[in-house]
Amino acid sequence: MSVKEKNKNEMVQSAEDLLCPIRYIMNIFSGKWKLPIVCMLSGDTPLRYSVIKRRLGDVTNVMLAQSLKELEAEGIVHREQYNEVPPRVEYTLTEKGTGVLPALGKLAQWAIGEMQNDASCGIQCTKCQSTM
Repeated sequence: MSVKEKNKNEMVQSAEDLLCPIRYIMNIFSGKWKLPIVCMLSGDTPLRYSVIKRRLGDVTNVMLAQSLKELEAEGIVHREQYNEVPPRVEYTLTEKGTGVLPALGKLAQWAIGEMQNDASCGIQCTKCQSTM
């Protein structure tokens, strides 16, 4: 096997090794709403379902409930239900959820740079702007 073929095989192996962690990430954060929910919960204040729904805008109740349940099942989001009348439920990030924030911040920084280069894009999220 030539050196060129060996290097090519090593590059293919490296790419294949990357697929497993990337697939893991995509399984957790796939869908339109999960990353915005995580971003929203990155603050210090727990948020109620109605606040999350209002801030997301056009998300349906079914999609929001499903996304929150999936994030909770993955250990990213913590759901706290208070036995009051009327019932109150608040959502926060878990330690695992907080652990992904630095990586999301890096992605947001990259996206901000790309969006500034794209004349058709505007930066709308003030949270993302503050990561720079």
